[in-house]
Amino acid sequence: MTKKIGTLHLDKVIENHTQDMANKVVAITGTTSGTGFVCAREIAKLGGTVLLLNRESERSVASFKRLKKEVPGGKLFTVSCDLQDFESVRNAIAEIKSNYDVIDVLCNNAGVMALKEQATKDGYDIQMQTNCLSHFLLTKGLFPLLKNSRESRIVNHSSMARLGAPLEMKYFGKNSGDLGGDGTDEENSSFSGPRWQRYHQTKLANCVFTYGLKQKLAQHNITHIKVLLAHPGLALTNLRFTTADNGGMDADSPIMGNAQTAEDGALGIIRACMDKDAESGHFYGPKEWAGFPELLPPEDVLLDPQNIQINWEGCEAAVGRFTF
Repeated sequence: MTKKIGTLHLDKVIENHTQDMANKVVAITGTTSGTGFVCAREIAKLGGTVLLLNRESERSVASFKRLKKEVPGGKLFTVSCDLQDFESVRNAIAEIKSNYDVIDVLCNNAGVMALKEQATKDGYDIQMQTNCLSHFLLTKGLFPLLKNSRESRIVNHSSMARLGAPLEMKYFGKNSGDLGGDGTDEENSSFSGPRWQRYHQTKLANCVFTYGLKQKLAQHNITHIKVLLAHPGLALTNLRFTTADNGGMDADSPIMGNAQTAEDGALGIIRACMDKDAESGHFYGPKEWAGFPELLPPEDVLLDPQNIQINWEGCEAAVGRFTF
């Protein structure tokens, strides 16, 4: 059984690193559980209008009811958005635009981890489309609403898996079936092999999207939109169970005994969404696997021009040009 570690840092972050969110509209992907659920809950408690972008399911219905119960009177609204389907993402963009003129925060939180090699209906690797390509599409689609805010934020969620080999263009294309397969039991239990390499590519892509977008905003003299990055460390979220269910890892592996709660794992994105002192390019998360969400220096690989170029070109090839 995985050891239970209590929440250690949530109260301190809420007290010292947030702000009044009344009159702010925040869109968050992946709020049915884990870090996204916690982030949505805390923003709603502080008065924000929260758009919950999830694939329609029994889980999304149940989590919405739970949020409404935990934040009575909270301004919480569901938007159907399946990140494994570009048409669904485009429909979500259209729905939001029909109801809102401004988005103040877009939190690209949702993700899947170390899944078996399979293609989405659009033909892309399921991990790359869910974690990276659809968030690029969502960001570019909602960009006009972010521009309409007096001061807006785009928050991307990565992980410790960002560290490793540089990006390769093949992972951004319709190449499922040629990306290494599912790996051996030994590889998967040690967080290595092809499915973990695909996951790494997506988490590095989230990072370089952040710093590539920051550069492009500066080039277009857009100063009122901040782009921020976060990582959760090792946290007890549904990612571990989803991966275990298809052979990716053991949900009760010894390493999980050192995991933070979902509340503490969410603190990186909470700071990125709400810290009043946040600046564009700020990166929040524990220094290692667990701990207080510090302001971190981005590693060189996150700023590498070649990685930034591959990510931008790969994403635009998949979902279209990002216009400013």
